[in-house]
Amino acid sequence: MSNDNFDLIVIGSGPGGEKGAAQAAYFGKSVAIIEREGVPGGAAANTGTLPSKTLRESALYLSGFRQRELHGVDTQLKRTVTARDFLFHERFVVQSEHQRISENIDKHGITYFEGNASFVDEHTVSIKSSKKDDISVTGDVILIATGSSPYHPPAFPFDDPRVYDSDTILGLDTLPSTMLIAGGGVIGCEYACMFSALGIDVSLVEGRERLLSFMDSEIADTLTNCMRNMGIDLCMPEEIESVEAGGELTVNLKTGRSIKVDALLAATGRNGNTGGLGLENIKLKTESRGQLRVNNTYQTALPNIYAVGDVIGFPALASTSMEQARVAMVHAFDLEYKTELANILPYGIYTIPECSMAGSSEEELKRDNIAYVTGRATYQNNARGQIIGDQDGFLKLLFREEDMKLLGVHAIGETASELVHVGLTALLVGAGAELFIQTCYNYPTLSEMYKYATYDALGKRDKSKKLAAA
Repeated sequence: MSNDNFDLIVIGSGPGGEKGAAQAAYFGKSVAIIEREGVPGGAAANTGTLPSKTLRESALYLSGFRQRELHGVDTQLKRTVTARDFLFHERFVVQSEHQRISENIDKHGITYFEGNASFVDEHTVSIKSSKKDDISVTGDVILIATGSSPYHPPAFPFDDPRVYDSDTILGLDTLPSTMLIAGGGVIGCEYACMFSALGIDVSLVEGRERLLSFMDSEIADTLTNCMRNMGIDLCMPEEIESVEAGGELTVNLKTGRSIKVDALLAATGRNGNTGGLGLENIKLKTESRGQLRVNNTYQTALPNIYAVGDVIGFPALASTSMEQARVAMVHAFDLEYKTELANILPYGIYTIPECSMAGSSEEELKRDNIAYVTGRATYQNNARGQIIGDQDGFLKLLFREEDMKLLGVHAIGETASELVHVGLTALLVGAGAELFIQTCYNYPTLSEMYKYATYDALGKRDKSKKLAAA
């Protein structure tokens, strides 16, 4: 057993771990990262964010979905897609991300350990490795960024090779003809869309009455209709009672309906990766699904131990994990830098079509009794939208009625997760309708919809005023 002392020990090399480590190292702190897997990057690089988004792009291309408006172009060949075709680009992107993370770690002079980390005490972490002798390291500050893993419902026979979770789905050998997805959250909806685009007969079972309940209802409802138009069988509100493994998988629903499929994907939530960390040795408790509780600077109940990312729960996004880690390290070392997370965060859902939002929804404004005006612009009436061939996409802006300050941005359609950033920036600086009216946008672009959605909102407000004065 050897012992090395660091200013900071980071457990986990996903987005939060990498960026937290780099933040501290940038300001001259000695930093160590401990990663239990054979490659860096956590779920974001290996099983979640990047792989699933890359698979989405492959599905759009290989299925011919992106060529839907190119009349006379034969996309028959695309219908013979194999699992190898589907996963090839994903593997290339993941390998490139491994290299980028390793180079970033080296550039910042961070010491990297491969092995399983567990707490000995509040400042000491043991590292057990199959390749080297066990060692222990000490740190003034410790950042837990261990991420999360898929939750396995007891009713699902995960020992059957046809039953997948969001990690193991990347190991598909062949594309099934039929698939049932359990869970209508972000992961479930994203995979349902991409597999349906590849011609797989997809059923999705969701226990709630609507998909993505945290999204603006108009966006969620439009996505629901688009998914149904793709041929996805949406079973909701429904719950799975049992799964029988035979020649086919038989999924029995509580309403009495049975669905036979070739494959089952469980997208039923995630557990924080805190098992095996030895938290009992430092008397640090977790929530019911292994998640850690933190304060507004991401500090746990122990002052020198911080936690960020999926391991602390919602929103569990790679983007927010990075920012949480940076803020945590600024606080931990009293650095003259970013002291808090942005008060408005974007959400991107990589379904087909994409959905994205920032700021308030109509439901929230109604709940808070805030008078607002809605402005809309559609892809169909936008030159770039017509070029893309997106018939369903639209941008919706929510303005405060009294002064036309922007309160919310909601988009559905191709590249919605990029489009939302224009509105996000306006929200963060407290801008309103005047900004979009005065701005000259490139033509043809989807961003131009901000101007026309604002015109729409101003027209509605003026009409409302005239009616009120009459």
